[in-house]
Amino acid sequence: MAVHKPGFFEELKRRHVWRVAIAYAVVAWLLLQLLSIVFPTFGAPAWVLKVVTVLLAAGLPVALVLAWAFEVTPEGVRRTEPVGSPQSRPEDQSHRIGRTLNTAIIVALILAVGLLGWRLMVLRHAPAAPSLVASATRSPDAAKRNPGISSKAAPGSAAGAAASGLQADAVPVSAASIPEKSVAVLPFVNESGAKDQRFFSDGLSEDLITALSQFAGLKVISRNSAFQFRDSKDSSSEIGKLLGVAHLLEGSVQRAGDEVRITATLVNAADGSVLWTQRYDKPYKDLFALQDAITTAVASALKAKLLTAPGAVVQSDRPPSGNLAAYTAFLRGIALNASATEVDERKAIDAFALAIKLDPKYARAYAAQGRAWAGLGAIFLGGAAHERAYDKARNAIGRALHVAPDLAAGYAARSYLEAYGEFDWQSALADAQRAVQLAPDDSDAQLQLGGILAALGQVDRAVNLTRQALKADPRNGGAYFNLSWFFASLGQFENAEQAIRTAIEVQPQGAANHEQLAVVAILSGDTSVALTAAHKETSLPWRESALALALQNSPDRAAADAALKTLTAAQGSAYQVAEVYALRHDPDNMFQWLDRAWNNRDGGLGYLLSDPFILRYRYDPRFAAFCEKVGLPTTTDAVAMKL
Repeated sequence: MAVHKPGFFEELKRRHVWRVAIAYAVVAWLLLQLLSIVFPTFGAPAWVLKVVTVLLAAGLPVALVLAWAFEVTPEGVRRTEPVGSPQSRPEDQSHRIGRTLNTAIIVALILAVGLLGWRLMVLRHAPAAPSLVASATRSPDAAKRNPGISSKAAPGSAAGAAASGLQADAVPVSAASIPEKSVAVLPFVNESGAKDQRFFSDGLSEDLITALSQFAGLKVISRNSAFQFRDSKDSSSEIGKLLGVAHLLEGSVQRAGDEVRITATLVNAADGSVLWTQRYDKPYKDLFALQDAITTAVASALKAKLLTAPGAVVQSDRPPSGNLAAYTAFLRGIALNASATEVDERKAIDAFALAIKLDPKYARAYAAQGRAWAGLGAIFLGGAAHERAYDKARNAIGRALHVAPDLAAGYAARSYLEAYGEFDWQSALADAQRAVQLAPDDSDAQLQLGGILAALGQVDRAVNLTRQALKADPRNGGAYFNLSWFFASLGQFENAEQAIRTAIEVQPQGAANHEQLAVVAILSGDTSVALTAAHKETSLPWRESALALALQNSPDRAAADAALKTLTAAQGSAYQVAEVYALRHDPDNMFQWLDRAWNNRDGGLGYLLSDPFILRYRYDPRFAAFCEKVGLPTTTDAVAMKL
């Protein structure tokens, strides 16, 4: 009797190839979903998940070939024999294997549906908080143009301007991802009666942030993000989710003459329950002891231990002499420095000078004064006054590091100065690295280093550092801004757009945000969106830059030429003019304006190796020559805009 020979599709069914394909696909999807949750928890880079995805995709045809060629029998795995062969598999055994595979598929599908439902619930109930990280603003002013090391007036500065960036997978923080050992110190309420005493209560909060940051494994939110919730009506649960922490430290400060009353309360953010609270009524001269008592109590409640990272050194804002008048002057200087105006910058410098006069070995005050002088010179001054400010910055920072060789703030300030005052990128890199080594969890130091790395063409590393900084500073609009620039430099336009839109959400009045949105749209080829964004830019220098760039790809050549003429007439915009000429396919004028930017010591040159417009001509011999002149390498991992 002739044996029926099954067709190809019947043979696929008999050999269970289609069942293996379904089971493989479902299990692979499940594995990828689980890894996408687990990998970010352990800080695995994004490329690891991509490699796993490629390997799983490559494994599918291998699994199908093996399913066709081999079968499982009670005697073990063996080659599949043709139908009718004496060695072919009995029909009941084939059915048994089919049922086993069907069961495996059903179980995998149930798990997949459960996981998918869980993720949808997380997304639905997660706060609409931003999930990004970044560095500095692209400003026509020298100090505002360099990523990560810009002035405090520009987002993402080493002095702690508002910055933020994309977190893992650009998904809002979920409760499952919040570490138990995490805390945000909210600004303590000033109950002293006088508004001008708020700097004191803020200073106490900042000191607690600094002190708690010295504990290993404890996530502490930076001042930038935590202080956004001053007088907030949000619940503790909402604030905890927005900041990505499990605990909040809040309190009040009342100072009357030589007496001070401090009330501190540690709460569980999820339900608002009090874990620890204490009221202190002490003489003002015992302030530092009070701060230490609060820090010790909070650390004990969270079971945190002091830093153990190699090379890390405990940092402090306090004067070594314990002089409370010097400390008060320092706190006043920090508060003035945060306002970002020339008048208050000068008042801050005077306040730091008083702190130094009261304690000549107050290294932290020297560093803050040096950073303030550098920012004043970079943003507000020109000519001889500009150089004098940098000289004063060098002297103050040098004194800070002479007094305290392990002061992270001193190295961060010197890195800023070396980048802007001297264009010494390698020295700036070394000092930024030293600052991070001394204070590994300091978000400002991380942003500083990220900006220097981007300036040296290591944009991917800058992204990683910015993301890391955002863990401690998740509401930092300027970091989102810089992350957008970095993503755009790497050709990741979707991420770049998401980052800058998050910056706009977090910092609606941030200068240059809409200009950056226009840049992303230009690189994506959407002239209409670019023009709309340019017109929304409220800062005049940024608006002129955005319009000049956005109009170059429009059919209105007269408007494009007029916008370029307006930008050319603006002071401090040489680098932006070079960008426009690059967009116009005019390398001759581009290099002329780059030379002019160098002669003006335009800080925008720090963007050279991450600028998709300028990098159109990276293989022009003049590009290498220019890089050598300004002290930059010629290699970069950024990508150029297509010609």
